[in-house]
Amino acid sequence: MRTLKVLHFVTGGFSGSTSVAIELVKASLGSNQFDSLLVLRRKKAKHDGKIQDLRDQGIPIELVTSWSSIATIFALVKVYRSYKPDIIVCHGFSEHLWGRYAGLIAGVPHLIHVEHNSRERYTPWRLLQARWLAKYTDKIIGCSEGVRQELLRLKFPAEKTIAINNGIDLQPYENSKTIPLKDREPGIVMAARFAKQKDHLTLIKAVALLREKNLFPPLYLAGAGSKKHMKRAKKLVQELKLKDQVKFLGFCKNVPELLEQNKVCVLTTHYEGMPLSLCEGMASGCVVVGSEVVGVKEMIQHSVDGLLATPNSPESLANSLHIALINSHFSEQLARNAQARAMQHFSVERMVSNYENLFLSLIHQPKALFRESLFS
Repeated sequence: MRTLKVLHFVTGGFSGSTSVAIELVKASLGSNQFDSLLVLRRKKAKHDGKIQDLRDQGIPIELVTSWSSIATIFALVKVYRSYKPDIIVCHGFSEHLWGRYAGLIAGVPHLIHVEHNSRERYTPWRLLQARWLAKYTDKIIGCSEGVRQELLRLKFPAEKTIAINNGIDLQPYENSKTIPLKDREPGIVMAARFAKQKDHLTLIKAVALLREKNLFPPLYLAGAGSKKHMKRAKKLVQELKLKDQVKFLGFCKNVPELLEQNKVCVLTTHYEGMPLSLCEGMASGCVVVGSEVVGVKEMIQHSVDGLLATPNSPESLANSLHIALINSHFSEQLARNAQARAMQHFSVERMVSNYENLFLSLIHQPKALFRESLFS
C-alpha cells in the first residue's frame, strides 16, 4: 500500500488539542504507512520557541494566518494543494470549520472533524455551518465519550460520530510507580492554563478552607495563559493570606517530576473534553480530584480511582482534598487504581492506533459525491 498523506490542522495556541495533533504527527515519523504534516493557525501570543522546538524534533510544520477566517481558508487551500493530502484532520473549534471549507475547495478526498471540548462557542450561525459541513465529513470524533454525547445533543449525524480518547506519553511516569504516596510531599498540583474555562478561584478558596481542618498544603499552579485570569487568582491569594502556600510556576517543563513529588493532582474547571492534565496526574500515582463536569466525570470513577467535587463549590472541593491529603489506605488505593487505569487506557499508543485504524478504513471509501462532482 502506498503511503497515506495526513494533514492535521489545529490552533497554534498550544492547548490540549494542539498536543493531541502533535502526538499524532510525531507517531508518523519514520512510518512506512503514513506521512503527516502539522499546520498551525497562528495566535496573537508568540510561540516561536515552541514551534522551533517541534521543528528540532523533526516534525514538519506549516503556519497559516489567523487575522481573518477567509484569509485562513485561502492560506490553507494553498497548503493543501501543495501537500496533496489524502485526509485532513481538523482539530477544535473554530479551526474545524475553516479547515473543512478549505478541504472542500481544494478537493481533499477525506475530511475529519475532531471536537476537543464539551462546550464550544457555537453561535446559531456557526452551528448551522458545522452541521452543513458534517454532510461532507467522513467522521466526527469526540475526544471522550462525554464529548461524543454532546455532539449528538447538538444533532450531528450519529452514524458519523465516534469517540477516540485522548492519550499521553506514559514513559515519563514510569519512575512514579516506585514512589509511594505516603513518602510524597502533602502538596497539591494543578497543571492548567489560566483561562475562563478553568476554575482556579474555587481551588484557592478550597485551600483556604483547609486551614479549618488544620491542613496547610502547598499549592503549585503550573501553567501560563490569560494575564487577566492570573491576576484575579493572585489577588484572591493575597486577600485570603495564602501567599506562603500558593506558588505560581508559569509554564512548567517538568510536570512529571512535579506530580511525582506531590500527593494530589487537581483540576477545577467549568467544562472539559478529556483533560490531559488529569491523565498525567493519574499516571503519576497522585490522588486525582476533579470537578464533576462533562469530560472529567467520564475519566474519574468516584471513590474508585479518584474523587469528584461539586463544580463551583469550595466546600465540596475542600472535603475531597482533605480525604486525598491524609495518609490512609483509601487514598493510597485511589492512587494505585488511577495509575493502573491510566497505564491501561490513556496511552498515546492506544490513541494513535485508534486514529490510524480509522485513517486506513477511510482510504478504501469513495469521497463524497459532492466533492467528486464539484472538485475533480
